[in-house]
Amino acid sequence: MDKKINIVIMAGGTGTRFWPYSRNKNPKQFLDVLNTGKSLLQMTYDRFIEHVPRGQIWIVSNVIYRELISVQIPDLSSDQILLEPSKRNTAPCIAYAAYKIRKKDPHAILVITPSDHAIFKPEAFIEVIKNAVDCAANNTKLLTIGIEPHRPEIGYGYIQYSPSSTADKKVKTFTEKPDIELAKKFIETGEFVWNAGIFVWSIATIIEAFDKYQPELADLFSAGHSSYSTDEEASFIEKAYSQCKSISIDYAIMEKADNVFTLLGDFGWSDVGSWEALHELVEKDADDNVIEQTALLYNSRSNYIKSKKEKLLVISDLEGYLVADFDDILLICKKDDAAKFKSFVNEVKATKGDDFI
Repeated sequence: MDKKINIVIMAGGTGTRFWPYSRNKNPKQFLDVLNTGKSLLQMTYDRFIEHVPRGQIWIVSNVIYRELISVQIPDLSSDQILLEPSKRNTAPCIAYAAYKIRKKDPHAILVITPSDHAIFKPEAFIEVIKNAVDCAANNTKLLTIGIEPHRPEIGYGYIQYSPSSTADKKVKTFTEKPDIELAKKFIETGEFVWNAGIFVWSIATIIEAFDKYQPELADLFSAGHSSYSTDEEASFIEKAYSQCKSISIDYAIMEKADNVFTLLGDFGWSDVGSWEALHELVEKDADDNVIEQTALLYNSRSNYIKSKKEKLLVISDLEGYLVADFDDILLICKKDDAAKFKSFVNEVKATKGDDFI
């Protein structure tokens, strides 16, 4: 890859849709959800380490995950772990990384990637990233990676692009999680791809976009130039985050800019965004059940059974359910509605406090 490439891994989420497996103190990106022996964060890091110098990989996460990151990715220096004092969504996260990396290399190319996605064709993925990096190095385009859709999925965001003979397609619209009928229409047109939340651009291009579309964020983070990579960085970031709004990069920049393009890819991608999505990815028995504990199932199919306890689970006449049995929580519900898990978490927090979250 281009020698100026810098990888920014966003690892600050709490994985609500995987509750009660994913918890505030140990969220999804730090878990071995695919039973590979590595967490999703470690798999993301490994995806790039053969192609990018170690000193050009950065992780942005919440300060409460400092130790988890240091244990799972011990190769990185403390300066490469950017710690947010509070949750402010992806735009401040990306601004923090961009303005800090600019101090080290104002000509850098940034690859922004979530920490908790699965990619089953890594060679094809790297090829798409290389093409995006080459494109970003030679122009002022804001590039996002679009996944060629295989079904009308309602859990993903969609990107509509203008058909062209070039590899990079100009983006027309973004749509977040459409209903099933609209998703079907998107697939039928052939002009929509899934939004993977992976971005590639030059430092100069993204900072110009912040200056134009989010001047308050630009002013906040550009003011930290002298503090980045010094002992003053943490106190500066504490103050900056207390003043900046919570906003996603899609709303802040991508939906406003007129220089947004997408490169299409098909590399076995999944955002592993829910129990239902995970059920599709992992090994199942003859009745389509995922069983991650000692269990006996009778007349039951398409279930996800998970427990950390050394106990025998006996289940009968169940279809399409999640049975998640942990030390302090037992959750039994239909596994196909990710929105339910957010409502469960909100209700538990409101009535039982943070101990179960």
